[in-house]
Amino acid sequence: MSRLRFAGVEAASSELTAAGYLPSREIAAAVYLADALEKPLLIEGPAGVGKTDLAKATALALGRPLIRLQCYEGLDESRALFEWEYGKQLLYTQLLRPALEPLLSSAADLTEAVARLASQDSALFDQRFLLERPLLRALRSDPPALLLIDEVDRADPEFEALLLEILSDYQVSIPELGTVRAVHKPRVMLTTNGTREMTDALRRRCLYLYIDYPEPSRELAILRQHVPQAGSQLAQQIVDFIGRVRKLDLHKTPSISESVDWARTLTLLNADVLNPDFVRETLAALTKHKSDHDTVNDALDTLLER
Repeated sequence: MSRLRFAGVEAASSELTAAGYLPSREIAAAVYLADALEKPLLIEGPAGVGKTDLAKATALALGRPLIRLQCYEGLDESRALFEWEYGKQLLYTQLLRPALEPLLSSAADLTEAVARLASQDSALFDQRFLLERPLLRALRSDPPALLLIDEVDRADPEFEALLLEILSDYQVSIPELGTVRAVHKPRVMLTTNGTREMTDALRRRCLYLYIDYPEPSRELAILRQHVPQAGSQLAQQIVDFIGRVRKLDLHKTPSISESVDWARTLTLLNADVLNPDFVRETLAALTKHKSDHDTVNDALDTLLER
């Protein structure tokens, strides 16, 4: 069931926690304010720090269906907003050809015939032929939805222009139908890994939240939530070790998702403490590039000694 609002920052924090996400005070405050002000929330940070998970947890906490648009290079209006089901329109045209013949046969000339045919456009460009994509589906959703525009920095800069009307007025213009306004204002969250700079026009329409790698105490709490079978000593050693690894010059720094995966991997091997053998056997869960694997492996003795 959809709730109207988070009651406050503390309520947002507790409800996000109940939905499986452990927020910092700053994260809970940003989510509460975005909800209370009905403003989109632009969430920036390294890959794997929980940006998408925050959107999922917020949707669950508010009782809203999650509608997700995964962005990629070349994403356009037909994949993000809507498109007409041309095959179905063509089929209807062929089936209804006998009904059109009297209308066209009495036309005095080609110009009049075209005008008469054009007068029937509203029958073909009707809601029944409209294929909703995530952006339009979020505007027309009943019940109210949460729209996640994931990894918006992967889309072309021109795509942001398509978002501006939706993010500011919660409406979109469709030439054949006119302006379509939101049935209910969706909550909107956009995530970016910072691979390119977002335009000022987009940033101006959003509240902003930066999520970095968590402090050790919060990361330990996340591990205990997601991998409760890991012993307290092992969990603490994992957090300390990954904190040191993040200071190395790596191609991809281990994120929270790698921390959780590594903890699960170690528990499957019945590890109760970190030792060189366990670390070497499981580096595939922690590092994602050969150069990173070699860097961590070469520094292993020093990392464990500390």
